Amino acid sequence: MNIGVIGGSRVKDEVCDIAYRVGRILAMRNVTVICGGLTGVMECVSHGVSDGNGLVVGILPGYDPSEANRYVKIPIPTGMGYMRNFLIIRASQAIIAIDGSAGTLSEASFAISEGKDVVSIYPISIPRTKEKEGHVYVEPDPERAVDLAIDLAKRWHQIDESSEK
Repeated sequence: MNIGVIGGSRVKDEVCDIAYRVGRILAMRNVTVICGGLTGVMECVSHGVSDGNGLVVGILPGYDPSEANRYVKIPIPTGMGYMRNFLIIRASQAIIAIDGSAGTLSEASFAISEGKDVVSIYPISIPRTKEKEGHVYVEPDPERAVDLAIDLAKRWHQIDESSEK
């Protein structure tokens, strides 16, 4: 199972601690983490996953795999800049949003439009306009946020499999 984690590239210590905890819990649940692979939330969650002996795939904006933070196990350089955000969403079955600003909001919006659910640690609001769009769930507790994202990813995976038949 792949869960994407999105968030800002510059974060306060409190946000980094939350991202680290989310990463550690995801690793303990045997979830592959997909993220942007750089700094901020991406590095903090990657650190948690690494400390939990989990797997982090970093979808990088540039061409150089060495741009990835040191905790990314599989760096994927795209040369796509911010457009790589869409790949993060496409590769994930659910999303956990931790802090961030316009870039994070654009990723969350794309996830919703793709029918994928977003679990946000901090309150955000993205109105649904179509029946098949995903939902935003706010869950400030890292462990409950991870468990909710896993449940939502399982549900999305079942829906996706049934549409292929």
